[in-house]
Amino acid sequence: MKIHFKVWFEKNDSQVLFGEGRLQLLQAIVDQGSLAQAAKKMEMSYRAAWGRLKASEDRLGFPLTEKDVALGKRGGLRLTAQGREMLEKYRTVHQALEQLVAQLEKKLF
Repeated sequence: MKIHFKVWFEKNDSQVLFGEGRLQLLQAIVDQGSLAQAAKKMEMSYRAAWGRLKASEDRLGFPLTEKDVALGKRGGLRLTAQGREMLEKYRTVHQALEQLVAQLEKKLF
């Protein structure tokens, strides 16, 4: 038997701030260097990707990405320091819970 779980951060009023989908989107932005390419990689529309990114930024109260004009990139994006921090916080929580779940599986099953 296996235990499955989902993790997300939310505000007191139940608004999702950050979860697996946002993690994947931000990582795709890091990997691809643009929102358009990240959306393409994730097989979603640019509009859907932009909407999710904007919703998280609005709810968090700070930007997760910023324009990357290095090397003449047009339309390039990179994570802000706060965006990188959110990515790491989520990964830390997720990894800790994975370890706990693995221990519970051993103990219970």
